[in-house]
Amino acid sequence: MGIRGKLEVEVEIKFDGDVFRQLSGQDPELVPNITPDKIHTCDLHEGELGKLDSVISWYYTVGDLLEEFKSLTISIHVIPRGEITVVKWSAEFEKIADDGPYPTQIIDFCIGITKDIERHHINA
Repeated sequence: MGIRGKLEVEVEIKFDGDVFRQLSGQDPELVPNITPDKIHTCDLHEGELGKLDSVISWYYTVGDLLEEFKSLTISIHVIPRGEITVVKWSAEFEKIADDGPYPTQIIDFCIGITKDIERHHINA
């Protein structure tokens, strides 16, 4: 049985978290335009954009994570903390091999998405 674990990172952003929520929840189809080197397309399969229980697929390039992990779940939370807002990414995983890599590559990828969205919003 592989090692189970959880990696988390918090990224402070220089804008209100509602903008981030809107892009990732209500308007996810805009994200590929903001960060095209990371997120290539976004497809709605069921439901409506911005609604609970909708099914959305994101197409991205990171590598074949299924070669290294039995399971990998990424979650995101936008947390207001007084004058700042934090985007918290969590990666819960089970490695195939105990000596295999940890999912730091996907965490770096998530940080990059956050920074691209921040840059886009600040420059808009």
